[in-house]
Amino acid sequence: MSQQSTTVEVRILDKEYLVACPQEEQEALLRAARHLDGKMREIRSSGKVFGTERIAVMAALNIAHQLLERDTMSDATSSLLRAMDNRLDDALGGPSGN
Repeated sequence: MSQQSTTVEVRILDKEYLVACPQEEQEALLRAARHLDGKMREIRSSGKVFGTERIAVMAALNIAHQLLERDTMSDATSSLLRAMDNRLDDALGGPSGN
């Protein structure tokens, strides 16, 4: 599987960017660009943040926060499932269920 890069044009907040990207990752890049564009437009439309750079930083912070929250929730869910599994093992007399 080759990782040949091609140039993909993305449009974020009415500005075009050329990004080198492996061909098999182009759709993911375009989805990411659409997501970022949407977040930046949302922030701009709030009227509380001015300047493209500041809007970009706020969007990046919001997206990073969402990703970290998702990871934290996944870790918490895994811990809860392990604890439940251990309690079930104890209730049933051990991991083998005997």
